[in-house]
Amino acid sequence: MKIEDEIFKKSEIDYDKLIPYGFKCENGKYVYSKKIMNNTFQVYITVIDKARVDGKIIDLEFGDEYTNYRLEGEVGEFVGRVREEFENILNDIKNKCAITKYFATEQANRIASLIKENYGDIPGFLWEKFPGYGVFRNSCNRKWYAAIMNINRNKIDSSADDEVEIIDVKVDEDKISDILNKKGIYKGYHMNKDNWVSIILDDTLSDEEIMYYIEKSHEYTDMPDEWIIPANPKYYDIINCFNDTDTIIWKQSNNIKIGDIVYIYVADPYSAILYQCKVLEANIPYEYKSKNVSMKKAMRIKLLKKYDENLFTFKKINEYGIKAIRGPRSITEKLSKKLNKEGKCL
Repeated sequence: MKIEDEIFKKSEIDYDKLIPYGFKCENGKYVYSKKIMNNTFQVYITVIDKARVDGKIIDLEFGDEYTNYRLEGEVGEFVGRVREEFENILNDIKNKCAITKYFATEQANRIASLIKENYGDIPGFLWEKFPGYGVFRNSCNRKWYAAIMNINRNKIDSSADDEVEIIDVKVDEDKISDILNKKGIYKGYHMNKDNWVSIILDDTLSDEEIMYYIEKSHEYTDMPDEWIIPANPKYYDIINCFNDTDTIIWKQSNNIKIGDIVYIYVADPYSAILYQCKVLEANIPYEYKSKNVSMKKAMRIKLLKKYDENLFTFKKINEYGIKAIRGPRSITEKLSKKLNKEGKCL
């Protein structure tokens, strides 16, 4: 790939910025020139169209084009300096006269611009094997709320066989059936199909419609995380700990933070979730060690709800996707909705 193509890939020239930068309009093209290497060479950069930039270097002593810097086998110090000067000019033009185009389709790039405008987030390209996969994460907590990917359409629609770009967003699990009835929306590719959908970025849906789904998906990342934490009544009297207070200190897992919701699962003889609490304070230094428990930090949690011991037994929560509770763990969306609906608020 040419140096120019590599530097300006996924970029689009903003013509309004060329003249102020120093370009001149010549025969319908924009040309910029600059001397480098102590006036030994003259660099010419030509903008052919919004996505094409061409450059050449003239040896001023001989009046010929110098091309050694384009040869991969040429690695000498002098050639390296010429190549570096050329790349520096191109990168400066890109930074000051071009708009970044992260994706292949116009709608994908418009959506990326709207996301940046609304949330200040730009896509992260996490996989070398999939350079067209861009993930958008909430800048406050790094949670994913959208991902744009280029795939073969047959991965989501067996009746088609062309390359498309899609955006994956999280939706309300209870509304997903209605959402999937809309043209251009499919079950989430590479995501949990219970609560993620893929939207084709080919203008089937308007930018405004897609941004509505992105807004809802982003709202999920602003919600507190919910956890189940186990308690063994043989080692700690969890049943009576809330008799005189609604706030207690508890061993903390690394991932739990202020504002999160924790559900206390009390082991045998109850084997059920009995309490819903909110984390008021986290990362409290707390050195403690016994034959049963050891901790270096704790959290302060406040009781919000109590549940009847027969309501969320292990057998019941197993039906909601919880197969084991050996330590602090996240919960499923279905169980979260049920836990928030039931119980006695305090």
